Amino acid sequence: MKKNIILCGFMGSGKSTIGKLTAEKLGARFIDTDAYIEKREGMTISKIFETHGEEYFRKLEHNVCIELSELSKTVISTGGGTLLRDENVKALKKNGVVFLLNISPSVVLTRLKNDTTRPLLMREDKKKAVTELLSKRLPLYNRAADYILNGEEAPRKITLNIINTYNSLS
Repeated sequence: MKKNIILCGFMGSGKSTIGKLTAEKLGARFIDTDAYIEKREGMTISKIFETHGEEYFRKLEHNVCIELSELSKTVISTGGGTLLRDENVKALKKNGVVFLLNISPSVVLTRLKNDTTRPLLMREDKKKAVTELLSKRLPLYNRAADYILNGEEAPRKITLNIINTYNSLS
């Protein structure tokens, strides 16, 4: 692998699933930034938000981006808010190619209907929360992405698209 593969997208877009499959096919290591932070902090993302606030979490996230950008032969799945910050995009792109897994609000709601682990979705009107967040985040995801993929396709198809695109890079 020349550069790391960075997966970005909204919560529920399949970054972890696709990341694991892609890493497996390429014989690379897989790191999910949220899981990495949870392990390091010894608490869930929800608990970090609750105990220390979002700003503290975003600082942790930034430090992790800098750290992971030094790795090679790695597929990195980023948290839904990671690439909203230019400094994180810059750090990860230093040694990585960014793939956006794009999905619609209705698919987000379907995939996350029983999920209680996402602090930003803990609202009465989940549909409104998803629609508002996604409309704010999508332009930033698009700006960060080197390649945009349909995250609503089958995981194996998305994985093949990533690998084929990645292998075509010089």
